[in-house]
Order: sequence, then structure tokens, then C-alpha cells
Amino acid sequence: MNNTKQATARVVAIQDSLVSLETLEGSSQPLTKNEVVYILPARSEANHQERLKAEILRINGSVADAQVYESTAGVAVGDLVEQSAEMLSVELGPGLLGQVYDGLQNPLDKLANEYGYFLPRGVDFPALDENTKWAFTPSVQAGAVLSASSVIGTVPERGFTHKVMVPFDVQGEVTITWIQEGTVTVNEPVAKIILASGKERTLTLKQRWPVRKALPQNLMKQNIVQRLYPHQPLITHLRLIDSFFPIAKGGMGCIPGPFGAGKTVLQNLISRNSDVDIVIVVACGERAGEVVETISEFPKLKDTQGKTLMDRTVIICNTSSMPVAAREASIYTGITLGEYYRQMGLNVLIIADSTSRWAQAMRETSGRLEEIPGEEAFPAYLDSAIKSIYERAGVIKTADQSEGSLTMIGTVSPAGGNFEEPVTQSTLGTVKTFLGLSADRAYKRFYPAVDPLLSWSRYLEQLQPWFTEHLSQTWVDNVQDLLGLLEKGESISQMIQVTGEEGVSIEDFVIYQESLFLDMVYLQQDAFDPVDVAVPLARQKESLNTIVALVNTAYSFSDKDAVRDYFTKLTGLFKNLNYSPSHSNEYAEYSEKIQALCESVRVEQ
Repeated sequence: MNNTKQATARVVAIQDSLVSLETLEGSSQPLTKNEVVYILPARSEANHQERLKAEILRINGSVADAQVYESTAGVAVGDLVEQSAEMLSVELGPGLLGQVYDGLQNPLDKLANEYGYFLPRGVDFPALDENTKWAFTPSVQAGAVLSASSVIGTVPERGFTHKVMVPFDVQGEVTITWIQEGTVTVNEPVAKIILASGKERTLTLKQRWPVRKALPQNLMKQNIVQRLYPHQPLITHLRLIDSFFPIAKGGMGCIPGPFGAGKTVLQNLISRNSDVDIVIVVACGERAGEVVETISEFPKLKDTQGKTLMDRTVIICNTSSMPVAAREASIYTGITLGEYYRQMGLNVLIIADSTSRWAQAMRETSGRLEEIPGEEAFPAYLDSAIKSIYERAGVIKTADQSEGSLTMIGTVSPAGGNFEEPVTQSTLGTVKTFLGLSADRAYKRFYPAVDPLLSWSRYLEQLQPWFTEHLSQTWVDNVQDLLGLLEKGESISQMIQVTGEEGVSIEDFVIYQESLFLDMVYLQQDAFDPVDVAVPLARQKESLNTIVALVNTAYSFSDKDAVRDYFTKLTGLFKNLNYSPSHSNEYAEYSEKIQALCESVRVEQ
């Protein structure tokens, strides 16, 4: 709980969640932009003094405009205001994993246990459990000279080695004067340092950091953190993404699509099966039912290493039924937690669902501030705001020379599936992988419903050295050839829709069937099959090589009915192959049947 301070300002105007403040006469503490303040309503139905958290957005002369993160019902002109003298910040330390927070890092399970289903206003819980004991093991000794983000020791956290670091706000070099091994809470001292100014500072397992400041940028000024170029792919175990539209570790991607196209299912499978250490799921404005499903399923499911998903996951939950202002802050909270774990040299994935609802919250706040609107009433700074979010992704080399990455994937929910609307367009100008979902493919029950002719990845060329080294140059060439096949097949499909099958030659009809076969057996994946739901890269390579050999075969068909019959049988066999565990008898059986079917129509060379 926050300690009560002396009021230094008062409310002078209220408009929904926007409150105008002015400094009290005689106060020497000025109101500053992005400062967190607490409004103290004089009229309240609660049996305690409510303290409503707010953040100052704008200073206009002697008056400051602040957005309140909760309902302003009962707030009146003249109500007193306390200043915190700090920006909106989060607690960083052991105990974050497995937690479900709101957009302000309040632990929702503790709020529910304390107050039930209806959460009161003005409640502020510690983000990290203050009673849990952690086994701290020092990694340095007294007398060591360190800098911000240098590791002083470790504690075990859900199977990970959680590194305890010198606070990120420390300037210059510091000297350890005392450090001790032991079992401590997050608030108990574990070390003491002498700052460059000569002052002594006590260190605990936790520290605080403002969410709107990118952590690596602060450290880069001190030449402690080195930003690297993304050089390896994020393996999602989804064939369509890993093979054709890869996302780099430390890269940026977006998944736009209309309602019902499968954004939430796709992002959940990416978060479950990707080869990362930590996953941060930020539900900023999605329906509560979808978030409840995620929260209830993750503790029961295993990741690719057999661990419970919640052991590596943090969920930031700010649904459409929760305050708009907190929704806008939630994405910053999630990114800051991700940066913290990246600083330990871990690979972090952030899923933001959805950035459209986040942008709508920003539009609502901008409207109340009476700012000049841009396209579709979004704020004029929408583009720069979206870029500032995604650009916090990246790969860094930390102070102890380990390498960490932060990958950012945001879903976009354009109204009516209109990809020309401002949020989608601003996102497309920022990210380097675009996985466009199609309502038409979703209607046909294709999963994932990613349109391969609409989607693209700029990482495909950037990651060629990695694919060449770990798979082969042939793999890179095959991917390009198959993308070309999909384009040719779509062109012939459109011709068939106009002229009918009799309007195309049998050679073109074969190309059309080959592209359809590729779509059915490789681009689509069964999310409910235990084998097909997550495909390792080695098996993807094997399947892709088989498909390339099949589509490059010289066939002999008597008519188009024979073509259709062949590819229908081939598709059925290959789907059964996809459902068969590798190196099993079933897998070998279907491989032999595919080869025999191919031989039956192959042209003798």
C-alpha cells in the first residue's frame, strides 16, 4: 500500500476520466508531465479514504490534465491530490512469472481473494509477494566495481535462473561494500553499494522502473548494453510462419484480421509453442471471455519442453470491460516486464491483443484533451506512438555478455477487415512481418487463415544466412519457388472462375492443383491434432522437400478428372502423414503410399 502523503494540489475540473488539477497555494512541489498522482475524493461510499491513481498527461500553465485509471464517480471540484514525484512504474524482481496483473500491475488473484468479484476503487496491492522467501546466491564479492544492470547474484524462479541486477537507474560505477547469501523476501536487503556520488544505497531483490522509458536506451548511454542485429528466426512450430513468413528473434510482427478470422487462436498457439524462454501476454481491450480462456488453459498446458505454460508466462489483463486509461498503460507495462527478462539474457516474446483497442483508448483520451484529430479521429501522433511501442523490441548483449531478445507481435482488429485504416497502416509501416488473416479463408475453415498472397516477411532475406547454415541453400530456393507456385495457382484459379475449367489447359490445371495441394497439406495445420499442432523445423524441412519433389514430377494425365482424382488422393495421404508421429510405422506406411501413388502417374524418363 502507498503511504499517505500531504496533499499538494486540488481538482479544478472533471470530464469523464480526465481531471484538471492545480497546485495548492503555498506548495513548492510543481506538477510535472507523466507524474503519478493520487486523487482523494471527499465524498465516497467506501469505509476508507479512496486514493485514485492518475497520470498527468499535459501541463497547461498552472493547470495540469491527468487521466484517472479508475471511475471518477464521486470526484468533485476541490478534492485534494497527492503527488508521488515518480512516473508510472512497475516492480521488477522474482515472482513475476505465473502472475496475472491488470494494466497497472495489480495482482488480480489477490484482489479477487480480498474483495471477491467486485473490485473497489483506489486499491493498490504490491505487485510482488512480500512474504515469499527467495534463496539468494551472490555472484560477486565486496569490493567489486559494477555498473547499472551488472549481476550481483541469482535466485531460482520456476525453473529459471533469475538474475538480480544493480538498479538500472544507477549512474556511473558503483562499489559493493556488503553482500550476503541467504533466504530473503523481495524487501529485505541483500547488498549495499557506494554510488559515484559517495552515497550508500541498499539493494533488495526488486527495483522499480518507469514503463514509458525503454530500459535498453538508458543503459546504452553508459555503453553497458550493446544492441545487436536480429540474426536467427523465432521458431513457432507453425509451418506457414517458419517456412514462408518468418519472424526474427528480437523482431516485430503483426497479425491483422477481421472478427472471427482466428487472431486469438493463432497468437495463443504462437505463445504456447515458440522457442522462447518467457512469454508476456498483454490483453489490452479484448473481450473478457477470451482472456478467461487463456488464464484457465495455460496452467493445464505444456510448452515444447514439457513445462507448464504459466511457469514461463506473465499475463497483463485489461479487457474491454476495464477502465480505458489503464488499457492504454497496459501495453507499456507488458513491454517493461519483457525488457527486464531480456536484460537477464533470456528470449522474450510479447503478444499484444489487440493494438487496435489500445489505439482506440488513446483516441478516446486524445478526444477528451481536445487535441487536433488525425485520420478517423485518431491522434495525430498515432504513427509515432505505434513505432515507439514496436521499436522497443530487439536483441541486446547484456553486461555479462549474454544475449537476450525481445520479440513483439501485435494483433490488429480493423473494423470490417479494412487494412487501409490508420492503425493497420501505421503498424505495417513499422513491423517487418505481416501475417494478414483472411475472412474468406476462415470461412472455408482454413487454419491458420493467413493469406499467403497478402502476407510478407522482410526477414526472409535477412535470415537467409541462418537458414542456409542450419537447413541448406536448397531450402531457401525451394521456399521462393513454392511462393511463386502459389501466385501462379491463384492466377489460374481466377481464370477458372471466369472461363470454367475448360478454359484452361491441362498443364495450367495441374499447376492449379499443385498450388492447392501445397495450401492444403503445408500451409494449413490442425490445431487440435497432437502431432500436427507443433511441427519441428527438421520435420518441416522433410515435408517441404517431399512436396517440392512431388510438384516437380513430370506427370502423365489423360484428362482433368484424372488430375483432380490424383491430387485428391495425394492430399488425403499427405494429411494422414502430417498426423503420424515421426519415425513411426504409420509415418513410413503413408510415405510409401505417397511414393507409390506418384509412381503410378509419373512420366517415364
